[in-house]
Amino acid sequence: MKIHMFPGQGSQSRGMGADLFDRFRHLTEQADAILGYSIKELCLDDPREELGNTRFTQPALYVVNALSYYRRMEDTGQAPDVVAGHSLGEFNALLAAGVFDFETGLRLVQKRGELMAQVAGGAMAAVMNASKEEIEQKLRAAGLHNVYLANYNTPSQIVISGAVDEIAAAEELFREGKMRYYPLATSGAFHSAFMADAMVQFKAFIEGFEFAAPAIPVIANVTARPYAVETMVDTLSAQIASTVRWSESMQYLLALGLANGEEVEFEELGNGDVLTRMAFTIRTQTPEPVLRAIVGAPVPAAAAATSVHDKVAAWNRSHRVGTRVTSTVADYDALETRTEAMVLFGHRAAVYMKGYNGYFDLDELAPASPSA
Repeated sequence: MKIHMFPGQGSQSRGMGADLFDRFRHLTEQADAILGYSIKELCLDDPREELGNTRFTQPALYVVNALSYYRRMEDTGQAPDVVAGHSLGEFNALLAAGVFDFETGLRLVQKRGELMAQVAGGAMAAVMNASKEEIEQKLRAAGLHNVYLANYNTPSQIVISGAVDEIAAAEELFREGKMRYYPLATSGAFHSAFMADAMVQFKAFIEGFEFAAPAIPVIANVTARPYAVETMVDTLSAQIASTVRWSESMQYLLALGLANGEEVEFEELGNGDVLTRMAFTIRTQTPEPVLRAIVGAPVPAAAAATSVHDKVAAWNRSHRVGTRVTSTVADYDALETRTEAMVLFGHRAAVYMKGYNGYFDLDELAPASPSA
């Protein structure tokens, strides 16, 4: 099962699309006419330093994503089985599925960027190695009621969004134990209640357009399930102020592949590789029983009854001493096993780690990416 993914805001960089604009000259000229400025100049040179401004970022990413998709189709002729996009990238997923054409999508994105850029006074931050429940509990206990969970990016990364002062105050809550906190360079509190007015205005705008039924499934950020034709306008407009359920979306696709006996192949089209890295993390951090539960598939008895000794034996059969691994619950670099796995205290399957000089539970480890 082939999945095409399109990145959203945050993936932009000067120089993106360098090999696309001349190849697709007609679409580039069409974009210039709609936007009123040179999209090629903005992406390649950014002479007025506008690429980081939401009003300009969103059209720029939409165009680069779209042209990347057209190039892929011209070069291979192989259409994906499913498409998905992270936040702004969802418009490219809908474009790829034939819901609207290039021009219509750009007009929608242009308006979306304008509306979201008008909402000031917000900030965002990424929280690592904390669950949804842990984050919500800590925010409530601290009395931070203007902070929302904006993006479920991976099982170990959630982005929070809200008032500038409360996002700043939240930092000390997520600097303990394995948790980490990273402020993000954004111009507003995207995917939160702060975007409610923008959502209402955007819905009024898009109601003037006609949308076709998707030719292939498009996974919606709002539901983590395929778009339904009858709720297209509501779903697309709600996305601005709703949580991006990216991790759940990818888990749903992995679960479908498992249920159908198909290998799931993710391919990112656009600038950068942030979604590729997320997909790898989601795949390694999601146990098979969780995927089976998503699609209602039974968990094999052998898998459900795996003992701690079986886990250790299976690990040692597949991983030699010196295997490079990553932690699925904390942000550690350059982990490498120093011993074989063993049973500690009669119940804990663990392995001693070089570089960290301590034991890690096997359930909290995954083989490192080949590129790591």
